[in-house]
Amino acid sequence: MDIGNLNSAYADIYSARQNQTASKLENQLSGDYAKKTDDELMDACKEFEAYFLEMMFKEMMKTIPKSDNGSSYGASVLDYYQDAFVQEISKQSTESSSLGLAQTLYEQMKRNYDI
Repeated sequence: MDIGNLNSAYADIYSARQNQTASKLENQLSGDYAKKTDDELMDACKEFEAYFLEMMFKEMMKTIPKSDNGSSYGASVLDYYQDAFVQEISKQSTESSSLGLAQTLYEQMKRNYDI
């Protein structure tokens, strides 16, 4: 198997995973909020907080210098697993309520939509 093909496959998976996260959040936030239950609203707020943290962590990671001595195949595999790791850390941070953004957003939405 050609390494270039593997590199392309991992790049496609990495891109699809990012798009999937954004699409899931967008679908969860669409619709009439007044018809949502408290649990659905809180879940949407937690998803937003996790997505926010994920984007923040990724931007922070861009500031770390990368070495150029690795292969492009290895870099793609590392990017894939690094992305999965960042997503998991973001979800766990949200579940532990360490940032509190989800709770603040939830309370604001309840107030604004009279839920």
